[in-house]
Amino acid sequence: MSGNGAVWGRVRSRLRAFPERLAACGAEAAAYGRCVQASTAPGGRLRKDLCAQEFEALRSCFAAAAKKTLEGGH
Repeated sequence: MSGNGAVWGRVRSRLRAFPERLAACGAEAAAYGRCVQASTAPGGRLRKDLCAQEFEALRSCFAAAAKKTLEGGH
């Protein structure tokens, strides 16, 4: 069972690095937030796929960050 501790150590290490990598998605998160905010402001109309382009950019950034974390990349 000693190998189990090594596995959890690697998992914890990757999880600690994840917020740092997600911080690189600030521009995408801000753009999506602005789109949603504008859509929900008085007179705005939030509807499906209105902010799809911004959401896709944010999702892609998160996926890339997750992939880097899983690969142990920097």
